Amino acid sequence: MSDDPHSDRACPQRVDSARGQSCAVDRISAPLVWRLPGWFRRLGILLGLGACLGLIACASVEVEQYRSEKPVLDLKRYLNGELRAWGMFTDRFGKVVRRFEVRMQASWKGSQGILEEDFLYSDGTTERRVWTIDEIAPGRFRGRADDVIGEAVGVSAGNALNWRYTLALPIEGRIWHVQFDDWMYLIDEQVLINRARMSKFGIELGEVTLSFTREKRP
Repeated sequence: MSDDPHSDRACPQRVDSARGQSCAVDRISAPLVWRLPGWFRRLGILLGLGACLGLIACASVEVEQYRSEKPVLDLKRYLNGELRAWGMFTDRFGKVVRRFEVRMQASWKGSQGILEEDFLYSDGTTERRVWTIDEIAPGRFRGRADDVIGEAVGVSAGNALNWRYTLALPIEGRIWHVQFDDWMYLIDEQVLINRARMSKFGIELGEVTLSFTREKRP
C-alpha cells in the first residue's frame, strides 16, 4: 500500500465521495444538458467531467480588498440612463461559446433603481431581463429579477461591486439553479468591466465577461 496521503488507496472515503458526487451530477446532466441551448449543453457536459475529475471551485476574493481603489464605483450614478455592453460566455477551458450585446436603460427613485436589459446574441436570439435594485445601506444592495431565485446580494468597496445570486433554469417541469459570482470594476467615468463566474455544486462551469459603456449621461 502506498504511503502517499493523496493516493486513492489511502483515501477510500474521498474516492467514495467523488463517485457519489459524479453520480449526482450524472442524474442532473442527463435531462438537463439536451434541453438547453448549444452553448449551455457544452457547459453541462463539462459539469459532469469536472465532477469526475474532482475539480472544485476556489474560494472567492473579498470585495474589501478593493476599498482603496479609484475611481470609486457609485452604482446609482453609473447605472443611470442609457448604457450599452458587449460580452461573451467562455467555458471552463477558456473557449468562447457565445457572444452578445446588451442595451440597457436604468433609472432611480430614491434608494430603488430599475435596470432594463435587452440582449441580442450572436445566433440572433434575444432575451430581456428587468432588475429591481434596492440600496439597503451605503455600499449594500439587493436585487430581484424574474429568473433570479430569492434575491441577489451586492456589496461594493472602492471601484468594485460583487453580486452573488442564483439563476433559475426550468428543465422538464423542474427548476435547476446555477450560482453566479458576479464582479463589476469601474475603469473610468464611462467604462465598467463585468466578470461573472458560473458554478453548480461548487464546480465552475464557465465565465461571462462584459464591457459596459455609458451612452448618455442623465
